[in-house]
Amino acid sequence: MAPTRVQYVAESRPQTIPLEFVRPVEERPINTTFNDDIGLGRQIPVIDMCSLEAPELRVKTFKEIARASKEWGIFQVINHAISPLLFESLETVGKQFFQLPQEEKEAYACTGEDGSSTGYGTKLACTTDGRQGWSDFFFHMLWPPSLRDFSKWPQKPSSYIEVTEEYSKGILGVLNKLLSALSISLELQESALKDALGGENLEMELKINYYPTCPQPEVAFGVVPHTDMSALTILKPNDVPGLQVWKDEKWITAHYVPNALIIHIGDQIQILSNGKFKSVLHRSLVNKEKVRMSWPVFCSPPLDTVIGPLKELIDDSNPPLYNARTYREYKHRKINKLGQ
Repeated sequence: MAPTRVQYVAESRPQTIPLEFVRPVEERPINTTFNDDIGLGRQIPVIDMCSLEAPELRVKTFKEIARASKEWGIFQVINHAISPLLFESLETVGKQFFQLPQEEKEAYACTGEDGSSTGYGTKLACTTDGRQGWSDFFFHMLWPPSLRDFSKWPQKPSSYIEVTEEYSKGILGVLNKLLSALSISLELQESALKDALGGENLEMELKINYYPTCPQPEVAFGVVPHTDMSALTILKPNDVPGLQVWKDEKWITAHYVPNALIIHIGDQIQILSNGKFKSVLHRSLVNKEKVRMSWPVFCSPPLDTVIGPLKELIDDSNPPLYNARTYREYKHRKINKLGQ
């Protein structure tokens, strides 16, 4: 029997949400969200990627990226060369998949039997107490081409594969520019981070998050607070705000910037930088009136790549803060809460 999907629960239009989705009082968004004022500077930095191509602005932009990565662990980028029309197409095919009849979506259900997260699913247990997040998802590998299995990508709508394949090329271009900029910001060779993450074998996995309308958004999460295991996460949101980041002991909502990409520093960059750049703690909220969706691309090393602090960043004054482990072992330990 297929598990009950959150979208199915939402479409039954309950007045209240089932208890397994209700957060403890001290965690609830209504009690923990900082009503931020942009004028106070409590907003995620926005960086213009065109400035990386302008000789007179490059150094300034590297410093902005370094500051955002150290102080926030997250920033938004504009003028990244992915067209608004491609974003529109990506959103359209994602929505169309989740609008399919339930039995058609279940044909792609993620069973987890092979250890893979690929497919359609629901986060059944976000925390050890068994509470759930108000979201469904679809996962599949995006890059390198050798790891794609188009039979596991949605076949409906018919344009899904074409649109998503084009998007993967755009995201790869953004990723390469960001890894170069982050390397230079650490005063390393331009290729340092990409080389450490597997070079041309670096992997990208797409997740489509679907957060249905929720009758009680003040007591629920779409996704609970966490940091990403990836090196970088490149996220395209729709226009419904909901991403929150932990900054200065407060949960701050990311404002929507049209056609921007949101860049999360993940655990592997934090390790490689020996803590100079921080993996951002974040969570997702839900909305009473509108469906929220997002398209994160998790950029990660191959599983057997050993990740530890880069030797160029280690000396007597800066001892290594993290153990070197394969990415496979790191994931296993984090998922099973074994410590690192």
